[in-house]
Amino acid sequence: MARKIVNRKELRAEVEAAEKIGTRKKVVKKAPAKRKTRKKAAVEVRMKLFWGVFNQSLKRVALYEFHQRKQAEKKASDLTKSGKNPHFVQRVKETVKT
Repeated sequence: MARKIVNRKELRAEVEAAEKIGTRKKVVKKAPAKRKTRKKAAVEVRMKLFWGVFNQSLKRVALYEFHQRKQAEKKASDLTKSGKNPHFVQRVKETVKT
């Protein structure tokens, strides 16, 4: 590969001549390229409602399907009558594996 031989004196003379005329070449700097970010695809999480029977310390005792609310309330009332601690029914959302 042949390189072009550049004489520094000639280049300096060109620059000085351009300065005398007033037309100086401006060096345009390129803006740095912005990096493309890769976003992770949002994973769709499916949720399902259940009825949970809880004791007084918020420990889940039983779990019922959403359409089985009567059975959940019956279980809570039976546990309340049989023991000292009151039990209650509350909605619970849990993720569904697909």
